Formats: sequence, structure tokens, C-alpha cells
Amino acid sequence: MSITSSTPLLSLPVVPAPAEQGLGRNIDYQLFMDCVHCGLCLGSCPTYVETGNENDSPRGRIYLWRAVTDGRAELTPEVQHHLELCLECKACETACPSGVQYGEIIASYKLDMAKRGRVTPSLNFLQKWMLFHLTPYANRMAWALFPLRLAQWLGLRPVIDAMGRWLPASLRGMQEIVPQLQPHHGGLPEILPAEGKRRARVALLIGCAADAFFPETTLATARVLQKNGCEVWVPRGQGCCGALHLHAGLDEAARAFAQRNLEAFGKQLDRVDAIINNAGGCGPVLKDYADLLANTSSSQIAEAFAAKVKDIHEFLVELGPIAPTHPLNIVATYHDACGLSHGQKIRSQPRELLGLIPGMKLVPLAESEHCCGAAGSYNITQPEMAAQVGQRKANNILKTGAQAVFTGNVGCILQIRRQLKQQKPPVWVAHPVDALWASYSGERPAQLRDG
Repeated sequence: MSITSSTPLLSLPVVPAPAEQGLGRNIDYQLFMDCVHCGLCLGSCPTYVETGNENDSPRGRIYLWRAVTDGRAELTPEVQHHLELCLECKACETACPSGVQYGEIIASYKLDMAKRGRVTPSLNFLQKWMLFHLTPYANRMAWALFPLRLAQWLGLRPVIDAMGRWLPASLRGMQEIVPQLQPHHGGLPEILPAEGKRRARVALLIGCAADAFFPETTLATARVLQKNGCEVWVPRGQGCCGALHLHAGLDEAARAFAQRNLEAFGKQLDRVDAIINNAGGCGPVLKDYADLLANTSSSQIAEAFAAKVKDIHEFLVELGPIAPTHPLNIVATYHDACGLSHGQKIRSQPRELLGLIPGMKLVPLAESEHCCGAAGSYNITQPEMAAQVGQRKANNILKTGAQAVFTGNVGCILQIRRQLKQQKPPVWVAHPVDALWASYSGERPAQLRDG
């Protein structure tokens, strides 16, 4: 059967079981029953806010997937569309008074689609290859972005951007996401000494896309840690956390990435106080390695690894940050990345750190915990809805009058920069550690030099 916006969710007729048996059997059925359909999640769901369609709400999607599991509804392209349109931001989990594990339910759908070869059905072969076989690999990303860095150095970036309009729509969207690239650090030393008395020894996870697109933030993260008395170990052989694959239902590939990181960090795991990560979308996955690798030979080290993972903001606040001294006389605002606010419950710490910067006035952002539309690869897999959600975020940012907006996740920075690209004067979109380092060092960011 087909379920449309005019089909009430609560009046689904009973139909024969669909041809595809076993759908939805990969989770405890009780997870469906935990949802009492109270609707308190509706206002927190970005897609429901945009469409007003119950099928695009958390309780609607739970009902759809449960109906498919029960055999009361077929997994038609339209049903798939409603389920695929989910951002997986988990704002509904924050809003839910019953503790419904919505993330587990939508993950069940993704797992079943992956088993049936229907991963990211909206993408073509080239897009899928770029997403799963290019983006998660730092070295491949470096080579892929080298021509663009060279074009920028030669002053040809405007020409490249102009030529992008001739690309197919699917690739043009991906090209538009790429920001103005800063010079790459070329690789950090394996050990960076603490400044002053050593207060902690930490391992730093560099990641993949974050370092490729924003190497200046990787460098700022290391320097901020050093400034706060941390000896920084950068393990060789580390890589992607596995988030892109995990959220697509490709669990085995995600486990392979996790295993690689365990091998890299496990060599000195007992000698570090924390494993530092600066990408809000990666943190929930890294902290979930124990579950990802449960019942494997690596389960014990995965538990030890996950227990030491800290987002840069939560770690610095727990350590007791050294106050920066150079003023940044700007009005700024902060966007709560979903992976930080909903995934890790980290909300006050970034604001606390930004509040230490002399001269900065931090103003509130309406719907701060409303997803910006990046959502991992969502702005590639669902470009139309991502643009709608992203423009809503951009409009809220512009209403603050802020000269800068900070957020703790690479995907959010890319998405918000793209949505604010045409603003005059431009808004500085960056990670909080970029602002912290500017205030520690006195190096005024290029985006503010003309301000």
C-alpha cells in the first residue's frame, strides 16, 4: 500500500505480509511499543516542522516502520522516502519524556536497507563512491583537494566555482559544499609538548574530512591543548571513526574503521588521560565503540577506548581552561551541533569556553538545537530538504546580527558556510577552538581582518 500525507497514520488497513520477510527483526520489538504517540517530539523534528506531514515526524516514522515490520504496510518507494528523509539528529530523543530510543529504530531500517543493497538510494554510483571510498580516507581526500588548493594559490578559485554550474546537479551540490581551503599543516608531529607544567597527556584523533577541509582547526585544537598544559600524542595509523558507514547501515565497514583506531590508539591507551575529538558528529560513534564491537575479540579494548573519548569542549572544562588574553571584539552566536547537544549532551561547555574570550559578546540563537541540515551526509543524500533546513538556520543566524557563528562539528560548519556564502559582509563560521586559539595567540583570523 501507499501511505501519503492524506492517509491518517492511525487508520492503516491490515494488508497481507509484504514479499520481503524479516524486515525490522533486528531490534527488540518493545522499542516500537515504548512510543505512546504523545506528539511532544513534533516541534523538535526539523523535517516535520518543514512539511507538517505526520509521516515525516518521529512518531510517524516509528509507526511506518512498525507497520512494515508487522506486515500491515509494504515498503513502497513512498514509505522509504519518508524514512530516508530523517536527519537522525535525535532531537526527538531529547524531547521525548518516555525515553524512546528513536535512533535504534531508524538504525534498524538502515541496517535492513543495507542488507538488501539499498544504501543511500538517492545517490548515483559516483556519489556513493565519493562518500564511502573517498571522504573517510584522509590521504585520498588530500589528493582529491590538491587541484583545488593549487587553483586557489593561483587565484583561480572563482573560475573553478563558476565552472561548477556546468556540472550535473548531483555533483554541483557536492562541489558547492567545499569551502575556501586554508594551507594544510602537512601532518602533525607524533608528540607535541605541553606548554608550562604538564597537566595531562592526551591522544588526539585527527579524523578524515574534518582535517581535509579545515586543517587550521586541527592545528588550533592541538595548540589549544598544548596551551592548557597538555602533552599531545598523535597516533600514527589512525583514521575515520566510521560514522558515515554506520549511519548508512554498513556496520561491518564501520567496525573495520573502529578496529583500525583501536590498533592505533591501543598501543599507549593506558598512558593517556583522554582521547580528544573535535568533531561533534564523530564523538557519539567513538563513545559507542564498546557497543559497535560488542561480542568481538576487541570488545575489552573497545570499552577502554570509549571510556577515554572526550570532546575537546568537555575535556577543557573538566581540566579547567586557562583564560585567553587577546580580545576578539565581535558579536558572536553559537549553534548546537546535533552530535554534541543530542548525541553527547554537551551544551554549556562550548559556551563557557567562548565566554572566556575578552571582548566577545555571545548572543543567543533562536532554535539553536534545531538541525542545520548537514547531518553527516544528509546535505548530499537529501539536498532539497537540507537546503530548506539550512536556510532556516541561516535566517536565524542573520537575525542575531552576529559577525561570527561557532559550532563544534565540521559538517555544520560546511553547511552553514554554504547557506551564508552570499552575505555581505561575510559571517565568520568556525569551530570554537579557532576562536580560542585566536584569543590565546593574538592571531586575528583572516575572516575578521577587514572587519
